[in-house]
Amino acid sequence: MAIEVGSKLEGKVTGITHFGAFVDLSGGVTGLVHISEIADSYVKDVHEHLKINDMVTVKVINVDKDGKIGLSIRQAVDRPPEQQQQLPPRGPRGGGDRGGRNFRPGGPGRATFEDKVSRFLKDSEERISNLKKSTESKRGGRGGRRS
Repeated sequence: MAIEVGSKLEGKVTGITHFGAFVDLSGGVTGLVHISEIADSYVKDVHEHLKINDMVTVKVINVDKDGKIGLSIRQAVDRPPEQQQQLPPRGPRGGGDRGGRNFRPGGPGRATFEDKVSRFLKDSEERISNLKKSTESKRGGRGGRRS
């Protein structure tokens, strides 16, 4: 049986690690469900969601050239179309974010790029000024204490 991206299959959990679970599909073919693809919510410990010998439905999300098969349990669940749009895309960091912050470009009441740059420059100049005052006082330069 050829394993194709997008197909949904039944499999049995054969191993659990800190980064995901291995699932035996059929005929000795094994794939990996990454921890970010186990559930829609944050998964701290795979053991809280899966046990060895559990039967799971998985969706094939990628097949590498070297034969590694990427699987997803959360994408295998059929949802109504309105719920599918509410789920954020999950990247390597888990959650559609950038550096741990939710990133939503545009939107009402959002600052423009120019506003953000001018705020950054103002804050940066203040910090540099404070840093110069601090270092000059330690060196005995302008504005420093004199004994």
